[in-house]
Amino acid sequence: MKTYFDCWAEVAAALFSQALAGEPELAESLPKPLGAGSFGWAATLKGDVEGRFAVLLDGALLETSLVGEGVDQKAGWEELVRESVSAAAGELLARSGKKCQVTSFEEIAEQGQTSSAFQLRAGDRAWTVLVRDELRGVEDKMQAEAGRRTVPESGVQEAPGVAPESPGSGLTPGLELLLDVELEASLRFGAREMPLGEILDLGPGDVVELDRHVADPVDLIVGDKIVARGEVVLVNGNFGLRVTEVAAPRKRLESVRCLF
Repeated sequence: MKTYFDCWAEVAAALFSQALAGEPELAESLPKPLGAGSFGWAATLKGDVEGRFAVLLDGALLETSLVGEGVDQKAGWEELVRESVSAAAGELLARSGKKCQVTSFEEIAEQGQTSSAFQLRAGDRAWTVLVRDELRGVEDKMQAEAGRRTVPESGVQEAPGVAPESPGSGLTPGLELLLDVELEASLRFGAREMPLGEILDLGPGDVVELDRHVADPVDLIVGDKIVARGEVVLVNGNFGLRVTEVAAPRKRLESVRCLF
């Protein structure tokens, strides 16, 4: 089912190419921090989907005339971003039947933790566009509130009448002794088979195309096993992984066993 983010990405790609000079292309990319002079806006939504949705833009965009010659570029971008977040709400209703509306729209300066990144490409130039998606479905919010537990002075969360579980409860006897062992985890963006001759011919500036689209999830690998998949995000200037899928506990344990 389409999310608000999915709808915004589609709307923004179409809107930007139609409204901006040169018909630039908006495409998802790996996140990277914006430089000085970045600017953006955050929309607050209410309805079946609630929260904030922020769009931050590369400050270099203000040095171009993409929104028109002789036009206040920042004001033009504000109107364009406002139109994109409002149109995405209508698209979400059409695609999923979920109703929401933009109740406020304000300028922001901080980048914070971004969810996704895009590149706006026009000819040989490209600008970064970051998105911070803090939206939640009302049903998810209600479930979270219903399942909220009280926190005693010990700091351990407890449900009424249920004793707190130890971190290793429910595991194979003895396995809890390994829970503090540190393992190396890595991200796999894709792979490609190459003839030895091509590998030997590689040089600085060469590009190796992988078998995975930029919008596809990346793999979290422990040992030689995939334990989770997710989206690459930016966390305090470092790459991170927002997990969207996890392997079954048995599969994750297999990744540990293969290291001993």
